Amino acid sequence: MIEFDNARRRLVVATGAGLALAGASNQIVRAAEKHDEDEKEVGAVEDLMREHGVIRRAILVYRDMAAKLRAKPASLDPELLHRTATMFRAFGEDYHEKKLEETHIFPTIKKARGPAAAYVDVLIAQHQRGRELTDYILAVVAKGAIATGDAETLTRVLDSVELMYEHHAAREDTIVFPAWKNALSAQQLDEMGETFEEIEHRQFGKDGFEDAVAQIAQIEGALGMADIAQFTAPPPPKV
Repeated sequence: MIEFDNARRRLVVATGAGLALAGASNQIVRAAEKHDEDEKEVGAVEDLMREHGVIRRAILVYRDMAAKLRAKPASLDPELLHRTATMFRAFGEDYHEKKLEETHIFPTIKKARGPAAAYVDVLIAQHQRGRELTDYILAVVAKGAIATGDAETLTRVLDSVELMYEHHAAREDTIVFPAWKNALSAQQLDEMGETFEEIEHRQFGKDGFEDAVAQIAQIEGALGMADIAQFTAPPPPKV
């Protein structure tokens, strides 16, 4: 009888330990699942829009540099312009434009027809013109110091890049991207988000967006543009 009681007690202890381990294991699984749920996925359209944010920040850097060239060409560090144009080429032109827009978005828009399709040809032409302008910028800064004779033309080029891309990105954000989203099913849109992420990692070997944000932030800091409070508009005059 004593041996039977001891055996029963051992069974109860073992069972309790097993249940405790199982409970702990279930808690770990639930915690992992909750972590996955908490991870916010970036959809394909959000991906495009935030990439436009990086491009717009580069355009604002160009605007600041154009102002420096007008006032005093020697005040602009050509290395900062080189870094901006290089980032613009790698992230904006070679990745965002070629690998995403021209490969996946514009063909879908063309196929779907509709009002947005009328924009595709001019957007592609502007992409090509932008690459020509980036070639020029990189060629000028490759000389080292920006010569007085180059300053005026370079300023006009930076102005033209800003004007073109501000209109370009605004039309894409408000017309082209919404039309592209509407042309896809929910499943296709999810799949495109995964495709974009794969392309990004193949292109950069890491998170290209985070890297581009870090690069442009460093350039803004070097130019004294990091604190956006300085750009707050003054109060209007009294009427």
